[in-house]
Amino acid sequence: MPKLMVSTGNSKGFFVKSHHVSLLLVVLALFCLGFADLEIISTQPWAELQRFGSGLLHPNIPSWVELLHSLAATLAFALQGIALAALLGFILAIHYQRTWVRALCAFVRAIHELFWALIFIQLFGLTPLTGLLAIALPYAGTLAKIYGELLEEADKAPHKNVASGAHSQSGLSLFIYTRLPLVWRSFCTYTAYRFECAIRSSVILGFIGLPTIGFHLESALGDGHYSYAAALIYTLFVLIFLLKYCLKKRLLPLYLLAAIIYIPPTGRFSWEFFVRFFSQDIVPTPLQNGGGFSELYQWFSTLFQQQLMPGIINTVALSQIALLLTATVALCAFPLNSSLFLNKFAQRCGDSVLIISRTLPEYLLAFIALLFVGPSMLPAIFALTLHNGAIIAHLLGQFSEQLKLRNDASTGINRYVYEIVPRLYRQFLALLLYRWEVIMRETAILGMLGITTLGFYIDSAFEEFRFDRAIVLILASALINIMADTFARYLRQRLHIKESPLSKDCL
Repeated sequence: MPKLMVSTGNSKGFFVKSHHVSLLLVVLALFCLGFADLEIISTQPWAELQRFGSGLLHPNIPSWVELLHSLAATLAFALQGIALAALLGFILAIHYQRTWVRALCAFVRAIHELFWALIFIQLFGLTPLTGLLAIALPYAGTLAKIYGELLEEADKAPHKNVASGAHSQSGLSLFIYTRLPLVWRSFCTYTAYRFECAIRSSVILGFIGLPTIGFHLESALGDGHYSYAAALIYTLFVLIFLLKYCLKKRLLPLYLLAAIIYIPPTGRFSWEFFVRFFSQDIVPTPLQNGGGFSELYQWFSTLFQQQLMPGIINTVALSQIALLLTATVALCAFPLNSSLFLNKFAQRCGDSVLIISRTLPEYLLAFIALLFVGPSMLPAIFALTLHNGAIIAHLLGQFSEQLKLRNDASTGINRYVYEIVPRLYRQFLALLLYRWEVIMRETAILGMLGITTLGFYIDSAFEEFRFDRAIVLILASALINIMADTFARYLRQRLHIKESPLSKDCL
């Protein structure tokens, strides 16, 4: 790879090569293998896999009423959540140039929606309001980031020209008429994509008891009713596929109204319990009992040694292994969505495989894999690799369509190795580094399935009503997610990689 120079404010500059970053990611993943638990615990994985395959071939729906209700609930949570997130994200994006706004958005999106749900359950119970806020809050942080960066990169000339001659227009009017029209279409495109993600999040919230498809999926998979589970999975595929046909702008207000009527965003609220939660429950136990600094130090030291450090090590190790395997899958699979390698029919079939792989949430994929191999890191690695690898491969295939080849260009493996991959590699690194934070977030939450990442200890703390421990562990999870995002952004800057904001979260 050629050298790339990024200005650092001095005459020497700073040189970095793409393959140095690639080598760094490989070394980190190989180092983390020493901390990975890759044991297959299940005694009969192939027999279970055969039963699951039989269920996929013979889907069965015992109750259409139950299925339609869970489907409607899934859509209602997702639609209400993304609507509130878009409103909050838009408000924050207007002020995104402020440091405290950026920090706030980074913090709220660094905490997974399942962790937010566990917190809100303590405040509002297992109610619709919990599901709404669990989706809306982290998504607002993500939307604010993308909206804000789109506004920053939009042409500022119209705003400056109008502002220089304006005397009576307010700042809001100038924004609406000069800046917002330039980015509105991109806002809508990205929000539509996040709605698809919100549907997956809504499904996952069913695993903690909300009445979405995920609630019935967990029961069906856990009880071995694979035919019913297959029907639910196929329903999810159909739902995602039909979005582009049903998601019409003029119908959105009606959809939102129907969602609110079907599942009103209500919750049980007690001001006394609310105050107690923040003033007592999440306060470290030694301080609740009137202890001093030494007792607090001992409490934190025990938590650090027994849960915090093992959870962080396993989370980082698992995420780095999954990141490297994601890169491998993406580089191997992107020809499935490229006309430079396949004819139109084969390309459509290949891309359908990638779309199906990215449609299933990592949590659900890991839950399925857990049934076959047991609670080691293997199910999580499989889920993270398949989901994220398919996303990047799908995008790389789209980017490859923009390449122009000479008439005498090589074919087959030579075209792949010498013509296409070198020209897509910077794009590939950009997408991979953008997914780093996402993989870290998902790695933490997969601990709720019994894999000893931070999510395992967080879930245990909530089950034992040790909210002080849970909050410390959640903050640690948010911190390492922010650190991963910061380091990935640093590498992108040193590589001089600059992308459209719409590709930063891998559409």
